[in-house]
Amino acid sequence: MASVYNHWLVALSLSVAILVSYTALRLAGRVATSEGHGARIWLGVGAVAMGIGIWTMHFVGMLAFSLPILLAYNVPTTLASLAVAILTSGFALSITSGLRLTLARLILSAIAMGTGIAVMHYMGMGAITIVPGIAYDLRLVALSILIAICASFVALWLFFHLRDANNSLHQQVMLIGAAAVMGLAIAGMHYTAMAASRFALGAFCRGGVTLQNSWLAAAIGMFALGLLAVTLVTAVYDTHLQSRSRVQAERLAQANAELQHQATHDALTGLPNRMLFLDRLEREIAHGERENRSFAVLVVDLDRFKVINDTLGHAVGDQLLIEIARRLTASVRTVDTVARTGGDEFLLLLTAIHDPADAAGIAVKIVAALDKPVNIGGAEVHASASIGISGYPTDGADADALVAHADEAMYFAKQQGRNGYQFFSAGMSVFSRERLDFERDLRRALPLKQFEVHYQPKFDVATGRMNSVEALLRWRHPTRGLVGPLEFIPLAEESGLMFAIGEWVLREACRQARQWQCEGQAFIRIAVNIAPSHFRQPKFLSMVQSALVDHDLEPQFLEIELTETTVMDHADGSVQILEELSRMGVLVSIDDFGTGYSSMSYLRRFPIDKLKIDRSFIKDLTTHPAAASIVRAIISLAHSLQLKVVAEGVETAEQLEQLRELGCDQFQGFYRSAAVLPGEIPQFTPTTAEVLPRFGPERFMETQSKLTAFRRS
Repeated sequence: MASVYNHWLVALSLSVAILVSYTALRLAGRVATSEGHGARIWLGVGAVAMGIGIWTMHFVGMLAFSLPILLAYNVPTTLASLAVAILTSGFALSITSGLRLTLARLILSAIAMGTGIAVMHYMGMGAITIVPGIAYDLRLVALSILIAICASFVALWLFFHLRDANNSLHQQVMLIGAAAVMGLAIAGMHYTAMAASRFALGAFCRGGVTLQNSWLAAAIGMFALGLLAVTLVTAVYDTHLQSRSRVQAERLAQANAELQHQATHDALTGLPNRMLFLDRLEREIAHGERENRSFAVLVVDLDRFKVINDTLGHAVGDQLLIEIARRLTASVRTVDTVARTGGDEFLLLLTAIHDPADAAGIAVKIVAALDKPVNIGGAEVHASASIGISGYPTDGADADALVAHADEAMYFAKQQGRNGYQFFSAGMSVFSRERLDFERDLRRALPLKQFEVHYQPKFDVATGRMNSVEALLRWRHPTRGLVGPLEFIPLAEESGLMFAIGEWVLREACRQARQWQCEGQAFIRIAVNIAPSHFRQPKFLSMVQSALVDHDLEPQFLEIELTETTVMDHADGSVQILEELSRMGVLVSIDDFGTGYSSMSYLRRFPIDKLKIDRSFIKDLTTHPAAASIVRAIISLAHSLQLKVVAEGVETAEQLEQLRELGCDQFQGFYRSAAVLPGEIPQFTPTTAEVLPRFGPERFMETQSKLTAFRRS
């Protein structure tokens, strides 16, 4: 019996096949990315939509086929073929949603799926109630089944490998191309199976439901296309939502990771912080107990880092810390831990240290690495470190003990001259406790008013009269007695107490000077030593001005003493500060001159009034010709710059006589007087009547006018 095809319906069936393939590809990815209950829902929805689509393509293809007789269909059999299509689709989606798809599993699954599609088709053909029944060309039947299996193989492979496709143009082109190939393969199987069908002459349909092919095919095709489109849009939108949720989840995870990193790492250097270091140390202790192995803890503390911070600024200090962290990390193995615990202190955990010499070798390597200068912003910065070492289990069995003992060894290394390392020993615990007690007492000294200012007179070399004093700080400790500055000033610098102490000394000196004036004492100028860190403070100038105004003291009664090194570090900035002091009327002297590295061009620019010759030259003045030559050169230089010269540390009459011969202006030292309490100073001073004629009314009026102008400012 002759048959014909409606080309419009054939095109519709092919369109349905391609859309089914594209929808199946998207659904495969959606099922694979879902979990739990959501995965089961999408598997069911996908199986129904995909099954209806495949069945619709098959049914529209059958309706596109026309015979001279009107065809009738058995409804239960037709619905059974739809059920087979849905089950086959569900099988395909479940197979491709797994984590792995081996070749053997792919082949077996393709055979099962291809067989299911063939069963659906031939069951649909069997739903036609034609008498006599349809005969088949077995070769074409076998070919259609083979095409179904091959199409299933390709479909399953594409489902699995394209299920994670994103929305990029390249991935979308791949999906559309794969859908077209799959659609053509499915359509090819269907029309090959249709070609295998043979209808006898004179055949007729008996029973069943008679359908109008064109309108029914169009209706079913439109329904299937609509269903697939809705399913596809839903899947795409749900994928979009899931993608956004995944992005948000990734961002949240990233934020949590960053917070975790911030909580366990130093913000400046990126190294582990104390919390993470102690966690790793606890783990290493557990491993050491279990495996009977040793390791070492190192405390690395930079020497005089506060001076660098105060003189060069915190920005330079931060850059130096970053470079130090890099060098420390490069000096140890990758299995070791380098941590920054705050400020200028670092902790190192050296695992699997079998011999103390191994830890010593690392310490030597660190000292050598830090000894190289660091270039920051064109400035060459030198750093060194003191290192303390404790070993497990000899120096402690828990984290706190190991860190504490390494810390004690570090402080002992500082006491031994810095820029080196020390292993912990039991005797250091006493030193550490004493130092902690000493620092605690030092912090209490200022509020408990335990500091005192003693004053050492300065005498005129020519006349022997006292015309100024130097304020020298002392600490009257409740149990140690009178403590000299050399014992506590370095600790005050390290502990950050120097600014508060220095301000107190300055204000106390101004108060005492004004008190002497109120008591009718003659002209006495007080010289106050200013620490480098104090001099670089932004509030230094305002603090000097406040001390003068609060105590109603004329500026010429105050003299600021600065070491040569202090003024030469950042000389341009020093010039500005010294010029401000000069404008106030405050005198400036350079202390310990001859021990630094003054540039003559800068020395000429500095608005200073005096040079103080370091006591090391005065000590050898009468015994070493070289020292006498240096003193003579300093005096000559100072006088050529219109500066006064003060010699400190004069202890013998011979030294004083030679200073007189060399033309020195003033001296101070034990030969005439050590530093004394304020009440003892008046015995060195001449009467007011003796002093006033030397100043005269002109100098007195000049002083008063300067004071008036200063107070107005």
